[in-house]
Amino acid sequence: MTRPRGRPARGEGVTREEILSAALALLDEDGAGFGMRALAARLGVTPMSLYHHVGDRAGLLLALSERVYAAVLDDPVPAHGAAPADGMAQIRALLTRYHEAVGRHPQLTLAIFCEPAAFAGTARLITERLTLLLSALTPDYPLWRDILVDHAHGSGLALCAARGDRMQFEAMRGQYRLALDSMLARIAPGGNGSAS
Repeated sequence: MTRPRGRPARGEGVTREEILSAALALLDEDGAGFGMRALAARLGVTPMSLYHHVGDRAGLLLALSERVYAAVLDDPVPAHGAAPADGMAQIRALLTRYHEAVGRHPQLTLAIFCEPAAFAGTARLITERLTLLLSALTPDYPLWRDILVDHAHGSGLALCAARGDRMQFEAMRGQYRLALDSMLARIAPGGNGSAS
């Protein structure tokens, strides 16, 4: 006998928070095996139960993005006309927090790359905040935004290779900060501001 669609397999309900926690764990363990059916099996529910709480795969990834990247936006939005030094500190803090989030959950970042509809909400707000901060510092802000985000992604994704070696992991985090500071020095007042 088959169970009704959308009903829990074990006769108990599942919450949105349980779904998100299990989805993030599954994604971290096996990015390639991540999907609604695998998640439903892990939770002991039908896939339709998941759709009720998180919508489709893009909705699930969007909800995970909100959970993982929310702390990246901890700083308040900069005031219009904020001093360049303040803007540089905010850019550094924003990108450092984003790099850390990518490094903690690299499979989420890769999954979002593959699901353009999941790039919304917090992920988009991070990009918009970075764009705003950079636009106050350089006319080449779109180019610098892309360079800085790509660097955060590449370096953050590479952190997963050093997970078992704490010294290497910390060294890679330090290298990211040094490289970030070097790039930001090019944008800072008195730097040449050119990405070329």
